[in-house]
Amino acid sequence: MSEDQIQPNESTVPLLPCVAPDETLAFWRALGFAVAYEQTKPYLYLAFRWSGFALHYGRAASGVDPSVENTGGCLVMVDAVAPYHAAFTEAMRHTYGKVLSKGLPRITRYRPGATRFTVMDPSGNSIVFIQRDEPETLEYGGSKQLEGLARVLDNARNLQEFKQDDRAALRALNSGLRRHGDSAPAVEQAVALAVLIELSTALEEPQRVPEWGARLSQLVLTTEERRQVESAVADPTLLDGWMPTAT
Repeated sequence: MSEDQIQPNESTVPLLPCVAPDETLAFWRALGFAVAYEQTKPYLYLAFRWSGFALHYGRAASGVDPSVENTGGCLVMVDAVAPYHAAFTEAMRHTYGKVLSKGLPRITRYRPGATRFTVMDPSGNSIVFIQRDEPETLEYGGSKQLEGLARVLDNARNLQEFKQDDRAALRALNSGLRRHGDSAPAVEQAVALAVLIELSTALEEPQRVPEWGARLSQLVLTTEERRQVESAVADPTLLDGWMPTAT
């Protein structure tokens, strides 16, 4: 049979390695996934379905360490990522009383306008939800067209959203603010301070939040610039009490 006789209607289902069957079952059930298949003996096979896609699991190779978080993963291409993130975080709050944002399993933060987020399962697999119209020219390493603090902010965004490294993003922002803060526009300083507040809170290191918050409150911003600052973080309520009055 030649290739032109094959109908282009294939579908693939990721088969992910699983080192924690009970935890995996509990987690995806908590997020509202239906268990389509469940078997642990004589071999492990789990299948889950939610909306129009499926996740399947088999036994992982011996020696896999979930804490390294490089077990495996898959991409889920969707029209818009925000509704998926909202559905999963709502399910987490309902089951766990909070959004799981640290350790395994967890979900990464979603900033308004972002085009992807990641769910880390109990086995250290990354299930990455990506918006189909994500720009092909997206700068994963920081745009070379930007300079000063603007470039630092872009690099920190990539460290958060694509490398999922809050620690590296915090270090980059803290260092960049020291180097470029005095010469940068007020709105860029405000975005940097706002993201630092969010990152330090997420990393459970709030010691410097009052310092950064005090600096933020001294800046002069327009109403539109305030909106820009608030949209730079996933949870604008973290900025309550620190945001300056709009001019």
